[in-house]
Amino acid sequence: MLKIGIILGSTRPGRRGEVIAQWFFEEAKKHGGAEYEYVDLAAYELPVLDEPNPPYQQNYTKAHTKRWSAKIASLDAFVFVTPEYNHSTSGALKNALDFLMNEWANKAAGFVAYGGSHGARAVEHLRGMLAELRVATVRTQIGLSLFTDFENAKLFKPGPQHAKNVAAMLDEVIAWGTALKPLRAPTA
Repeated sequence: MLKIGIILGSTRPGRRGEVIAQWFFEEAKKHGGAEYEYVDLAAYELPVLDEPNPPYQQNYTKAHTKRWSAKIASLDAFVFVTPEYNHSTSGALKNALDFLMNEWANKAAGFVAYGGSHGARAVEHLRGMLAELRVATVRTQIGLSLFTDFENAKLFKPGPQHAKNVAAMLDEVIAWGTALKPLRAPTA
């Protein structure tokens, strides 16, 4: 069974992503088909990239990088929960991606994005970054609006149409993650 990490890509105090990631995690568990793990980027306390060696070497010198590497290596696929900040993803998520290279490779990813424009521009930027890291991204994504999926811009109330997209996206992530599994298998 695939192990899919639901990565909350915001570390900002007061972030809306926490309630969104928890909602998605519960929806994913109801969907089934894989083992899901909630991964809060804030818990890893990654500073601005501080490794002296390029990530492709995997010659990490910092405890926080080794811990982050072990977590990402243990996962078969990802769902990134990302805010849209200034027409892109969060700096914290970009930084976390940059810490590693090989740990991301030959895995699949989906997106749950949120913002004034449903987080669409954040996802577009993430797709390009993840392609360079050899992550296959799926087409279906969840886009949440701060105007229509939140009451008074505070209380999260996702529309019922999102449940259908959650199932479709997870089906794609599971299919792609399974298809890529032979590429991740260690060779003799």
